[in-house]
Amino acid sequence: QVQLVESGGGSVQAGGSLTLSCVASGYSGQCTYMAWYRQGSGPERELVSRILNTGRITYAESAKGRFTISLDNNKTTVYLQMNSLKPEDTSKYYCQGVCGSLKWGLGTQVTVSS
Repeated sequence: QVQLVESGGGSVQAGGSLTLSCVASGYSGQCTYMAWYRQGSGPERELVSRILNTGRITYAESAKGRFTISLDNNKTTVYLQMNSLKPEDTSKYYCQGVCGSLKWGLGTQVTVSS
């Protein structure tokens, strides 16, 4: 059973940094892509960043210049380096990936205080 397992969330002050990690546990292949979403103000999750196994990267406008996504050489672990964090970045962050099939992690909370 393939599971996406996130770690690295926490509480920081505005201007601080956090790095989120997500590993495709139980998967022996290469994930087609992996991504980070966060819970929006409504029921939808909003894309923060996505990285394909080809290396192509997409960032939300709110993440550009502050967040960096990367993938390990095995294409089964994705990282999100978040710098210059703002209170509006406070949310639950979810890992998503196509690792054999579409998977979601359970999420990790990021709280940024002013």
